Amino acid sequence: MLNTYTAKYIKIPSGYMGQLVDWQEVITEGKTLEECREMLQDALNEMITAYKQQKKEIPIGRSLIEQIPVEV
Repeated sequence: MLNTYTAKYIKIPSGYMGQLVDWQEVITEGKTLEECREMLQDALNEMITAYKQQKKEIPIGRSLIEQIPVEV
């Protein structure tokens, strides 16, 4: 089954922090945005494996994120 998760990335002093919106325990950091994306994908795969081994229910991605423009 193919599932899609929503990731958010935040610029931090050491690079980027990435986290899944639908599964907030999946979080990582990388020096570049690309490195952070790769590490987040790896963290997601590891978390799925761990949940399957523990026979825990894997959260389903359901988030939709949109930007809301505002003049400041």
